[in-house]
Amino acid sequence: MLIVFPGQGSQRVGMGKDIYENFKVAKAVFDEVDDAISFNLSKIIFEGDIEELTSTENAQPALMTVSMALVRVLQTEFGFDVCDKATFFAGHSLGEYSALCASKALSLSDTAKILRQRGKAMAEAYPSGGAMAAILGLDIKVLETIVHKCSTTESSVQIANDNSSAQIVISGHEKAVNAAMEESLKAGAKRAIKLQVSGPFHSCLMESAVEKLREVLSTVSFNQNLKPIIANFTANAEESYDSELLLKQITGRVRWRESMLFAQKHGVTKCVEIGEGRVLTGLAKKTVPDMATFNINSMDSLKEAGNTFSS
Repeated sequence: MLIVFPGQGSQRVGMGKDIYENFKVAKAVFDEVDDAISFNLSKIIFEGDIEELTSTENAQPALMTVSMALVRVLQTEFGFDVCDKATFFAGHSLGEYSALCASKALSLSDTAKILRQRGKAMAEAYPSGGAMAAILGLDIKVLETIVHKCSTTESSVQIANDNSSAQIVISGHEKAVNAAMEESLKAGAKRAIKLQVSGPFHSCLMESAVEKLREVLSTVSFNQNLKPIIANFTANAEESYDSELLLKQITGRVRWRESMLFAQKHGVTKCVEIGEGRVLTGLAKKTVPDMATFNINSMDSLKEAGNTFSS
């Protein structure tokens, strides 16, 4: 079983409130995160406006908090221990931190502190002039040629997320991103969609965020994770983990399609997404159509998971 955790973009106001109100162990997760970052993030998650929640410094720890609350409820109330059930963990961008926390490689409080600062660093790294776009229905080798063609010393673009054979995200200077979108459509892409994001994430323009995050990561230690994590940067199962993989992830490509293929190659037939939304199971199906998928993101899905996977 592959257990995966969502990345930024899946957030919504009110997420996790049902489990917060029904399970003490879930409330304890929200409370611990609030204490760790000295900020009432729970109030923003449950009552804030979507723009405030979508702010990178809020969205990143918020999504992790909801995922970890679900993980704790699964274990204590339904007998589903993710460390026991998983063959591999994985997470999309910030979701990789949720995977580290779920595997007990990082503590909950450390993960919250890191993500709060990671979000701030990424938001401040390139405040204007950057862009991201989703390219649909174009072969990655063709897109590799296009981004190379559209990049200059003054304006660059690169592949940020290789999500599936049907969806690839590019990131960089707005001028270069616009040029790559136009060239992609000429090359046969079905669509090229500009994304509403606060920065050119997973591109070389995030370099200043790397140094800020390096300082934060130097203050925490990684425990030996119980199960290997398929890292975004390597698309390989890492049985020992250090901060360099997370630093390289900031400016490097999220190799999600390759990660799904890696899991399939190593015998995984089931993908379980824990956290808000169902983006990652959708992407998994596009890459590995035969993979069984399951989403755990609500009271009803918790109960169903307990019945389905507890044996």
